[in-house]
Order: sequence, then C-alpha cells, then structure tokens
Amino acid sequence: MQLQIPKSFFSSVNRAVLSSALVVGLVVGGSLATQPVHAQGGLPDFTELVEKVGPAVVNIRTTERARAGRGGAGGPEMDEDLLEFFRRFGVPIPQQPQPRRGQPQPDAEPQQRGVGSGFILNADGYVMTNAHVVDGADEVIVTLTDRREFKAKIIGADKRTDVALVKIEATGLPTVRVGDVSRLKVGEWVIAIGSPFGLENTVTAGIVSAKARDTGDFLPFIQTDVAINPGNSGGPLINMRGEVVGINSQIYSRSGGFMGISFAIPIDEASRVSEQLRTSGRVIRGRIGVQIDQVTKEVAESIGLGRAMGAFVRSVEGGGPAEKAGVEAGDTITKFDGRSIEKAGDLPRIVGGTKPGSKSTMQVFRRGAYRDLSITVAELESEQAKKSSDRGTEGKSPAAIGALGVGVVDLTDVQRRELKVKGGVRVESVEGAAARANVREGDVILAVDNVEITSAKQFEGVVAKIDKTKAVNVLLRRGEWVTYVVIRPVR
Repeated sequence: MQLQIPKSFFSSVNRAVLSSALVVGLVVGGSLATQPVHAQGGLPDFTELVEKVGPAVVNIRTTERARAGRGGAGGPEMDEDLLEFFRRFGVPIPQQPQPRRGQPQPDAEPQQRGVGSGFILNADGYVMTNAHVVDGADEVIVTLTDRREFKAKIIGADKRTDVALVKIEATGLPTVRVGDVSRLKVGEWVIAIGSPFGLENTVTAGIVSAKARDTGDFLPFIQTDVAINPGNSGGPLINMRGEVVGINSQIYSRSGGFMGISFAIPIDEASRVSEQLRTSGRVIRGRIGVQIDQVTKEVAESIGLGRAMGAFVRSVEGGGPAEKAGVEAGDTITKFDGRSIEKAGDLPRIVGGTKPGSKSTMQVFRRGAYRDLSITVAELESEQAKKSSDRGTEGKSPAAIGALGVGVVDLTDVQRRELKVKGGVRVESVEGAAARANVREGDVILAVDNVEITSAKQFEGVVAKIDKTKAVNVLLRRGEWVTYVVIRPVR
C-alpha cells in the first residue's frame, strides 16, 4: 500500500508562512502561562506540546480468539491493518475464502485483531478511546510511551458516539488536560498523536477546518485537515494550549486513505459519555418517538415558517411520548426545553441529553401557528438491548421458511403508521418457492390464503395449517402498490 502526502497539507503550510508567530497558553510548572510558540522559518514549533502531552497518549492493541469459520483451511486471513482500513473508512471488504466443511478449525489462540490509540484521563488508569477500537475484542493491551504494557478492562463503550472507556491497573500515570471546545476556532492549529498503521507515537498537524459538522445523530464533529489514518482512531486532537479538544474518529475518503478531511469527536461530548460509562457502564438517553427530516427553504416559505429551521416530523410512533403529547405528522419542531432547533440534527442531540422521565416543553409549528406541548421523555433503547430485541424477532417463523420459503418479522408501530396498515409482517429472507414467485425482501405480507396477517407468530400458525398440495395466494404490499402472488409450498 502506498501513502501519498495530500496537497491540502502543503496548502496548510503555505497559510502558516503568512504568520510569523502564534500566541498560545502553555502549561509551565503546573500553571497556565501565555507565550509565543517557538518558530522555525516562520512555522509553529510543536515540540513542547508533544513533549508535554505525548506521554499521556497510548497505543491500544486488541486480540480475539479464533472463531469457527475464520481463517485456516480456506486460505490466509487478510492483514488486520488492512481490515481496520476497510472497516472504518467505508471500503468494501474483499470476500475471503471460507474454510471447507469437515476440516478442523484453528485452535482458539489469541490473534491480533487491530491497533488503535487512546489517552489517559487520570493518574489511576482510565483511558479514553473509540468504541470501534475495542469492539469485539477479547483482550485489550495498552502500551505506554515508556514501553510498559497493561491488560485493560473495558469499562463501557457507546457505539452511537463511538466513545469507549478502558481501565488499566496503574497509578501515577501522566494525564492529558481537557480543553474548552467552545474556545476552539476555525483556522487554528491542532495536532494529532497516535499510531497510524501501528506506527506508535506519530505526530501530525493541521488546522481546524470546521466546527459542528453534522455527520451523525448525536455528534457535531470537529473537521480538520490533520492527517488521520487507520490506527489513529481513539487518539487525541490537541490545541496549541496543550489541551485535548477531540478524539480522532473518522475520515472522509473516496479511496480509503486520508484525503485531507478528518473528523474528531468534541471532547465535551465525549467527556459526558465517558462519565456515564464510568459510573454505570452504559449511556442513558432520552427519546420522544418521532422520525424527522430537514426543513428546506422552499417548504419553510410555503408553510409560513419564514426561514429553514426546525425538525420536520415525518411520522409519529404509535403510543410513544410524542403521540401522547399531541405531536402530529407534518408538524415542525422548533424548540425543545427552550432551546432552538436550527436543524433537524439538533433535536436528537438535545432530546438524547434529556433525562428519561423528565417533563419538557416542546414548541411546534402547525398550519401557520406555534403551539407549546408538554411531553414526558422516554428512554432510548440501548444498542445492546436493541440487538437482543432484534435477535428475538429473527427467525420467528421457521415453519414458514420451510413451507413458503419466506422468513418474516413484525412491523414496528412506526412502519405500520407510515404504510397506513393495521397488520402485516415484513419479509426478511426469501428462498425456494417464494423466490420463484418473485417475493422480495422488504415486501409486506398482508394476507395468506385469504387470512389477514397481524403478526409474525400468527403468520407462522397460518402457514403451518395450509394445504401443501395446493398453491397459496399471498397478498403483498410493495412500496405504494398492493399485489397478489401465488406460491406453491414446499412439501
């Protein structure tokens, strides 16, 4: 793999030549002093920052035990650095050979899984990193700059914000200073320290390109042009005062490599998450049960809102907090708890930060007028609970899979509302007879053999009773259209 230096780096350097010195606050003897950055040839000198912060930056190595079906007989596994490269930065992972049936699987010995970075929050061993760095790891090994290694315990990880907290058993460790993100300005210099491609203690520099870049539901990212590559994940983004202002997490790339755009999780958001992980091992968020979209300028003008702002309500979850509060599809939520909703992404962040069970006031714009609604915030289901729930609905119709060749799950209240149906089940998998009848994943089955379908469990019972010697009519909803298909069951 070849690494190329992006042109954006040189353009950043050229900008710096226009300035002879920068004034920053550095920690001197435990106090904050203001002094000019040492410069060489008109460029800022980062050496003192690196010497001060570098010892608190760690390398994180993860291992996992070999699982059945991985590696071994079918051919060699892909290099883990490449897998991390593909996984994190959106490049399709090439299909790897699968082991042949009947061949022995490799022994369950620990195998290196990936490399990332992190930084020490306090002297007794709490380390912050990215959730994707430690996700799925059986063992986490933290290496300090003095080459000491520790096995770390995962205190908690939050995939929604990609923040994780791990703990090593040590005392008197060097720590980072947490900065104030509100003071961070677009255009100021920042540096990253981490282990790109496993190269430990690597320093890269650039500027803040944008703040509050909206690329996710719960995080307004810091955008920079600091070189970030696989292995940098979880490392700190540091300002010129020697303070951590973010966690390096993602890049934008069309090739899979660094292209001059990288994103960091703001440290204030990450600190709130890590504190919850430390105290309870999980993050508790609020929810109100709406699906939302952006309000365009044209829509805002046409409905009398004046300017493009707020969160447009596409649908309301049946029986959810929003429905109970009187929110209707077509409303525009403009304020929540007195805080203005400038864009749709603001709403999940504000609601998510609201304690479940608390009562809040929400302002909506409906048919030319503002209304204040009182709403009780519910708790957002955790990722772990959601996966357990999903696993609970998977394969609910084993008899149906055998007879019709189709596996189904229940529709959610939101899906029923959007489709304007009272019952039905969603097709999750198709094979055999159903595939030949042109049934597709995502179709909604409304009736089987003239019996209305209300749930996956009832669907299973109906299919179990059908005469397998005869063709069966199935009423499907596909998009906006309803149609019949005829399936000949498997005997």
